[in-house]
Amino acid sequence: MSAGHHGVMAAGSQNSWPARIDRALGVLVEVPAALLVLADIGVLFAGVVSRYVLHDPLLWSDELASILFLWLAMLGSVVALRRGEHLRMTALVSKASSQRRALLEAVATVACGAFLAMVAWPAWEYAADEQAITTPALEISNLWRAAALPVGLGLMGVFTLLRLFRQAGELSWKPVLQALAIVAGIAAAFWLAAPLFAGLGRFNLLIFFVGVAGGCVFAGIPIGFGFGLATFGYLALTTTTPLPVIVGRMDEGMSHLILLAVPLFVFLGLLIEMTGMARAMIAFLAALLGHVKGGLSYVLVGAMYLVSGISGSKAADMAAIAPALFPEMKARGAKPGDLVALLAATGAQTETVPPSLVLITIGSVTGISIAALFTGGLLPAVVLGALLCGVVWSRYRHEDLSQVKRTPKAEVGRLFVIAFPALALPFVIRAAVVQGVATATEVSTIGIAYSILAGVLIYRQFPLKRVGPMLVETASLSGAILLIIGTATAMAWGLTQSGFSRMLAQAMAELPGGAPMFLAVSILAFTVLGSVLEGIPAIVLFGPLLFPIARQLGVHDVHYAMVVVLSMGLGLFAPPLGVGYYAACAIGRVNPDEGIGPIVGYMAALFVGTVIVAFVPWISIGFL
Repeated sequence: MSAGHHGVMAAGSQNSWPARIDRALGVLVEVPAALLVLADIGVLFAGVVSRYVLHDPLLWSDELASILFLWLAMLGSVVALRRGEHLRMTALVSKASSQRRALLEAVATVACGAFLAMVAWPAWEYAADEQAITTPALEISNLWRAAALPVGLGLMGVFTLLRLFRQAGELSWKPVLQALAIVAGIAAAFWLAAPLFAGLGRFNLLIFFVGVAGGCVFAGIPIGFGFGLATFGYLALTTTTPLPVIVGRMDEGMSHLILLAVPLFVFLGLLIEMTGMARAMIAFLAALLGHVKGGLSYVLVGAMYLVSGISGSKAADMAAIAPALFPEMKARGAKPGDLVALLAATGAQTETVPPSLVLITIGSVTGISIAALFTGGLLPAVVLGALLCGVVWSRYRHEDLSQVKRTPKAEVGRLFVIAFPALALPFVIRAAVVQGVATATEVSTIGIAYSILAGVLIYRQFPLKRVGPMLVETASLSGAILLIIGTATAMAWGLTQSGFSRMLAQAMAELPGGAPMFLAVSILAFTVLGSVLEGIPAIVLFGPLLFPIARQLGVHDVHYAMVVVLSMGLGLFAPPLGVGYYAACAIGRVNPDEGIGPIVGYMAALFVGTVIVAFVPWISIGFL
């Protein structure tokens, strides 16, 4: 999701002094961010070549990549903030009058600044504490890595101030001053109410993680900042937790090496488009299915199934598919909102397709055979995919294709030969993982190398002048996604510390109605949890608690794992809180307001499919 350049960070005269400073600082941030994308690609690809070709592994490659990645995530977040590309919900803002909209935009900017101001000192303390730690492979101070957090947050603070001056200069100081008063008033009210929160117990979870987080989202405050404000408020006002812990949890959420696949697959998607591979692939697919109503929507469902799980990150999977399919689908009249809704729905549908990092995590924390989970995950995704295709058929059955002629078979064959290198890319990537050539994180670098060679040698299309802007765009989009993941991880940690997880497990163990009721409540509970927790933290948190209960009730481990994963996928990709939905909007460069209507039908189909999987165990365990 992009704020679109009409959003919270997109106002201001281009000739004012704040605009000139903004442009100058922007270059100083964008160039390092672009170079960091290149550096991470180079380090990981060198690791693959060294290990698989030279049989001499680089022991330091993953560690260096991790250090560079945190800097990339933070500088990418700065670029996204400067360009107005942080993810936000603007349904209410867009319907307001021009005067009120100016006020809401200013409130959103000030709220971002408030969060950055509150975490500035904790971020510095966290980085200072990391100075004493020495990295195992490179043997350097971990401060080189942790410094990315205070530096990135500080730069975002600078650009936020510049944006406020630009908003005031272009419009007037009135909405800016009103916004400052509103945000300061709300913050003061919460601070003064701190003694009251002490006696509210777990009701504070509703106040902060539903009230504050939801209020921020609907007010148009960028999602990552809204999650951060809710978590900071909860921990600062209702607990005695040291505030640097918030920054530590953000670091943890943004630092999973598997997430490095996000920027690399974003860049790979842009590369596929630039080299002409996307056009070749789409030309063949359009020739093959162009005469079928909703044909390319079926292609999207199938393509997500093919590439799902390769990278270990659903955002990376979507980033590999959307740039290749969306332009042609829009050219054929598909609405952007419907496209991003289907993209998000396929993200939820394919959560169980191996090699799924969530399934691997379930196996590791519960002792279930990962091979059994991989086998059991294939058919549930097919069932949900069939239901999504049913919705596609229903929506496109009246599509006017009278002007579309069926492509002759000879022409389809010719286009297949041209497109074969592009069509082979998903299979090359999957084979590299299966054969052990590369890890799920490294495999995107093989895709990048393959695409460069195909663009230069086969399609003869590789305009070097586009590489720089593509790298900056990769950093910006990745930063917008990763900031949300970081603050969502901090929120998940806050929920854990509240004792909410153990309370939920105890309540579910005491449910009447046996296994059917347990499965029904599990679907509802994990759908809600999936909207606020990333899959892996939720599994680590609840897996050891709930899987033993399922076994006692006679529910097969693999069967229950499929129900849990699919339910979390529903929550993860469902607006208004689902992080995956906003990632899909960001990747598709579509305002989230446009996708909310169309996604309802797809989510209903996924819910029905999840219920079917839950109450027909054979779908999950029939091939074990």
